[in-house]
Amino acid sequence: MLILDRLRQSIAVALDKAVKHLSDQGTVDSASSTSDVSGLSQQDLESYAAMVRPTADPRFGDYQANCAMPLAKILGRPPRDIATALVDHLDVTDLCDDVQIAGPGFINLRLKSQFLGDSIAAMLKDDRLGVPLAALPRTVIIDYSSPNVAKPMHVGHIRSTVIGDALARTLRFLGHHVITDNHLGDWGTQFGMVIYGFKHFGDETALQSSPVEELSRLYRLVNRIIEYNAAKSEIESARIAVNDATRMVDVALQAVTDAKEPKEKKSLEKSHASASKKQAAAIEKLDKLESTIANSVEDTGFMQLASQHPGIADAVLNETAKLHEGDAENLALWKRFLPYCRDEIDRVYQRLNVSFDHTLGESFYHEMLGKVVDDLRAAGLASDSEGAVCVFLPEFDAPMIVRKRDGAFLYATTDLATLFYRRDQFGADEILYVVDSRQSEHFDKLFAVARRVGFEDIELIHVNFGTVLGPDGRPFKTRSGSSVGLESLLDEAVARAMAVVCDPERSVRLDPPMDEDEKRQIASVVGHGAIKYADLSHHRTSDYKFDLQKMVSMDGNTSAYIQYAYARVSGIMQKGGVELEAIASFGNAPRLDDPSERALAMTLLKFGESLMQVRAEYAPNFLVDYLYETARAYAVFNENCPVLKAHDDQTTQSRLALVALTARVLRQGLDLLGIQVVARM
Repeated sequence: MLILDRLRQSIAVALDKAVKHLSDQGTVDSASSTSDVSGLSQQDLESYAAMVRPTADPRFGDYQANCAMPLAKILGRPPRDIATALVDHLDVTDLCDDVQIAGPGFINLRLKSQFLGDSIAAMLKDDRLGVPLAALPRTVIIDYSSPNVAKPMHVGHIRSTVIGDALARTLRFLGHHVITDNHLGDWGTQFGMVIYGFKHFGDETALQSSPVEELSRLYRLVNRIIEYNAAKSEIESARIAVNDATRMVDVALQAVTDAKEPKEKKSLEKSHASASKKQAAAIEKLDKLESTIANSVEDTGFMQLASQHPGIADAVLNETAKLHEGDAENLALWKRFLPYCRDEIDRVYQRLNVSFDHTLGESFYHEMLGKVVDDLRAAGLASDSEGAVCVFLPEFDAPMIVRKRDGAFLYATTDLATLFYRRDQFGADEILYVVDSRQSEHFDKLFAVARRVGFEDIELIHVNFGTVLGPDGRPFKTRSGSSVGLESLLDEAVARAMAVVCDPERSVRLDPPMDEDEKRQIASVVGHGAIKYADLSHHRTSDYKFDLQKMVSMDGNTSAYIQYAYARVSGIMQKGGVELEAIASFGNAPRLDDPSERALAMTLLKFGESLMQVRAEYAPNFLVDYLYETARAYAVFNENCPVLKAHDDQTTQSRLALVALTARVLRQGLDLLGIQVVARM
């Protein structure tokens, strides 16, 4: 059992006894008490015991229990009295040598050094580094990455891919049965665009020699014509919208100027701010449309093509519909193009060291969609509305459309079919959808419908995440406005890593010096790790700015910093001629005489706690933060505590135990993030 869990368990037991004691002694102030306090439920006890947290400052111990304060109102007693009663009934003599009450009722707990040393020795000998397997393992399906395969992967796919992969690795390590599924977009409008493009603009020779490049060219060309035509049709209404929004801003500003009462003026200022936001959005949309048209007009070759295909958007939808209806020509083209597209994304996954148990794309579920709609009708959930089939949910303003007027199905229909399949085939207890925050309403509706058709016992969770931003604070794009290609980004990260971590002046001092093969291998590990780590270092719900130079830096919270810490640890063991396995067999528990030894030991023992936080919030940044904390604690230890040059062999062995455990924790932690290590940098 993890140390934190043991402390919380002890606090829960002591709290139950303390409350009963206060009640029996008649010391509870019934006038102030807000509830029956003769005893707390097990859930209450666990909730208050969960308030045990690591201390921010080691001067106040290693852990702190803060449950006395929220209990004060419930029990009608000063929090310090509650803390005193709790400590009187607390039995942690096997763990702690100091329990103190501070301030209004904080309970500070300091672990015994001998207990810490013994725990480090046990952790070092354990293949799982002291992390227990889940007592009640669950079958967890993780749906992540899910690109549209008819176009190259771009920077927008990185978040879902690396977050999903890190969660899959971590949950598996914790003992859960994890099934990963890459729900590919292999059947939608994007293939209608490629099919239309090939029929009208395709180059058979180019397709045979460079299929991925040719299909990407066709997708971009068709998409550009569609966007140009849309911009032409929307430009006038966008100009009118800007004029209207500007007029509303002027009216709102005049109202603020004319207001005499402070309360009225404050309300009008809010209206003015709201009008200004709408104006800014209208101007931004108009600027984008004008830019699209201007860039197109400058390209005479493109303009000639665009003029020849004025109805391209509808034509693309028609090609898509024909594909779904089983049209022989379109189906043959789809079957021809799909392997090329799959090879393209598989190459990126191989570079990222990401794999999936299943890649069941939208096409896999196509034959099931009609039955989904029929089942929704039979259940009384779906009904006709203006020719479409919709599910109306009282908690939402807009319905979920499951079949359009033209008979086409939607993403919602496919997602429902996927749910039924996963329940029946995999027996899922929990399904995680690692998809960006913009899809929140879609998943809210999907889960609401699922609950109405028998999914009450399966936990459905939208693991939402924010956006990758450029230096300007907007979604990361190229200068032309298109999304940044993921593979080119990986290439750039590796190149920058080569310049930073394989600096010729530093690498030549290594013994033996690095050869070119080793440099390339290190640059690949560090570059790919930098992209992953930078993304995972932010809480998944946050947006973050993409800064490649910072990502590959050897300083700060970066993968290179953690990897370098591992390389330094490996260097110590190499110089000492000691293997990790040999260190685990040392008989004595490490001594923790120096404060930096104790601080490192405390940090190492929190490895399992960090994984439990990842599990609780589906947020790998807790593991990232832990690894950075560990690397920093090791840096302080390395500065203050000589290992191979310690004053005696016993101290050397003691410190080697900490060094070896640091190496294993850093390596295991990075592996759970999908990041590799190198022996030297």
